[in-house]
Amino acid sequence: MTHRTVHEWGCVSVGDDGFTRSQADALLATARAHRLGGTDGTDILCDHHRHLRARQMVGVIAARGASLEILPKVDPAISDDAPSTVRGRLMHMLNVAVGLDISAGEASAMSHRADSLLDLFITLFADRLLSEVRRGLPRQYKHVEDDLLALRGRLDIIRQFTVHAVRPDRLACRFDALSVDIPLMQIMKACVLFVSRHTQSMATQRKLAELRFLLDEVRTITPSALPWKRVRIDRASRRWSSLLELARLLLGQRWQETHAASHEPEGISVLFPMNDLFEAYVAVQLRRALADSGLDVVTQGGLRYCLGPWREGEDTVGTSFSTRPDILVRRGSEVEIILDTKWKNLTNGVSQADVYQMMAYARIYHSPRLVLLYPAVPGANGREVEMHGLASGRERLEIATVAVDGSEAELREELRHLIFPRMHA
Repeated sequence: MTHRTVHEWGCVSVGDDGFTRSQADALLATARAHRLGGTDGTDILCDHHRHLRARQMVGVIAARGASLEILPKVDPAISDDAPSTVRGRLMHMLNVAVGLDISAGEASAMSHRADSLLDLFITLFADRLLSEVRRGLPRQYKHVEDDLLALRGRLDIIRQFTVHAVRPDRLACRFDALSVDIPLMQIMKACVLFVSRHTQSMATQRKLAELRFLLDEVRTITPSALPWKRVRIDRASRRWSSLLELARLLLGQRWQETHAASHEPEGISVLFPMNDLFEAYVAVQLRRALADSGLDVVTQGGLRYCLGPWREGEDTVGTSFSTRPDILVRRGSEVEIILDTKWKNLTNGVSQADVYQMMAYARIYHSPRLVLLYPAVPGANGREVEMHGLASGRERLEIATVAVDGSEAELREELRHLIFPRMHA
């Protein structure tokens, strides 16, 4: 297995020091099959013959005999951070955005031990699941129909006097029994079997083998047929919620669009669009920062339309070309601030398309404040906010950055400062 690590927008060679041509072709085929790949898979990887260039997806893409880890990077011009440091930073963002319930110390320690993000995810899943299974498997009452020697529950009269009419030694019984073969555990077992083929760690392989033995009573179901909608997390099973999120990541059910390539049974790809992850991370931190302010934080809301039938003397009611701002900050039903997150390097400037988009939001949502929010370059000092007015109006467009390499407390303070600048003056 040839493994390489690269940052988003970075290159990995195809030749003596990188992947072979056949390995590169296998990775490109996996990218083309991935639903995030876009046209010919070029939203994930681009083929330049002598090298492959990564795009703005992060995670791991794997194929037969090769795997490529793509790590996030705000500014390609600065010197690279250690991969373990970047993995820890990415794991922290995922932990906050998805709710994996990982402590800061645990994420840092695991990111330094793991050889790749995939190894990190599988190790975390195996450790967590083994710990929970040893505490005891959750069980639910399940309706059972069986032919027994002694009566249990109720007698199935119709079956008894048809199928067993000449077999008085058999009783057709209907009863409820506690069972571990429930949707939650079927998902856990499917994930164990799936990731067992992809870990390189012998210690993790031993844990997964023990899990296969402990889950022997649970039916084996293919990933495509798993009963995700039938899983119920209640007070008794709440401790399994973070494991369920990990299974969603590894089996392809999270919003980050993880994917097991159908054409490549030995491959696995766990990819995250950094724009979406940055938006979700900021939204969670902003919601925590404004918890006591009386303001509501709504993600991917609004859904107001740009165009509608025109009638002279009447305000137009939109019916087509819907809008979906990244984050709305509302007080009651009034939109006070619209934030649009951009996982880009602000030193390259603000694009005209982004400004036009914010002008449309100002008109449609009647919001007095609009914010384009970018990640700050790691290690940069100062968080300056540029303020601009929209022409022929009183709306204010702010261009700001927030640090993603600091502590959560510092980030929430920055966001609160951004929302209430006068209170922090």
